Formats: sequence, C-alpha cells, structure tokens
Amino acid sequence: MIDEIYGEMNDAVTKAHESLRQTLGRIRTGRANAALLDSVRVDYYGSLTPLIQLASIATPEPRLLMVKPFDRGSVGDVEKAIQSADLGLNPTSDGEIIRIPIPPLTEERRREFVKVARKHGEECKISVRNSRRDCNDLLKELETGGDAPKDDVARALKKIQEITDAAVAKIDEIVEAKEKDITEV
Repeated sequence: MIDEIYGEMNDAVTKAHESLRQTLGRIRTGRANAALLDSVRVDYYGSLTPLIQLASIATPEPRLLMVKPFDRGSVGDVEKAIQSADLGLNPTSDGEIIRIPIPPLTEERRREFVKVARKHGEECKISVRNSRRDCNDLLKELETGGDAPKDDVARALKKIQEITDAAVAKIDEIVEAKEKDITEV
C-alpha cells in the first residue's frame, strides 16, 4: 500500500513537470519555436481546429517560422488566425507558405516573460506540495487504521518529503533554463 502512495506521488511530480514544460514552451523567447503556435485555432469549414492539424510548422532560421497548410485553400484562414491569436506576430503569405518573422524582444518584455515563467514555476511547486499533503494524509490514515506500522509510515513520510524536495529543485532548474532562454539576446 505504501508503494502505491510512492507511485502516486511520482506520477503527480512527473505530470507537474510535463505541464510546466508545456506551459513554458508557449512563452516567447527571441528565437523561433513551433510551440508558439500551439494555442492557435483556425476556423476551418466552420469548426475551430488546432493549427498543427492543418499545417506543417518548420523553423528554418532562428528568427523565422514557416507554416505550410496541407490545404492551399486554407492559407488565408490560417494567416488570419495567427494574426488574431494575439501573439504579437505578423505573418506574410505567398499563397502557399506563410512566413512568420519573430521580432526581437525588448528588455521590458523580457522581464515580463521572466515574471510569467516564475509564476508558472510557483504554481507547479504548489501542485507538487498539494500532492505531498495528499500522500501524507493517506499515510497517516494507514497508520491510524492499523494497516501500517508507525516506523514504516515515518520512513514513508520522510521519503515523500525527499521526493518533494527533488521535484521542487527540478522545477527551479526548468524555470531557470527558461529564464536564460528569455534573457539571451
């Protein structure tokens, strides 16, 4: 039963780290990144469809994204969707391929993005700590129910804390790496 609780905690930590990576991937840096367009939805024959399902996205240069819709008739819709996605990007089209130059970030904008990244890191830490609390509650219930000896529960509580500490350190590393990407000119 205690092993299941360890597994639950490790799963929660893994999900929190993946969620943080995805969220931080959407924050713009000075370089082109296909993840910038993850949130773009295109009105394609009356339904909002994710851009990734309608086009291939490439980064041929550090400051350029190229979007090639699978259906040439949707080029205008894709271009319009990118403009209206409020990403601060200005796509240009030649009728087949949409080129999106990534403008360099101002210093003020970089500081804003760093704050956003830190905020997401804190939210992730809160998620991990909530998982720790839930696991600790389960362990204490095992002890009071007589399903596990007091010594085993004490060791398990210590191990859950070690998992939490390692997870928080990893979150700091992830956020720090993103901050470095954002501030790099």
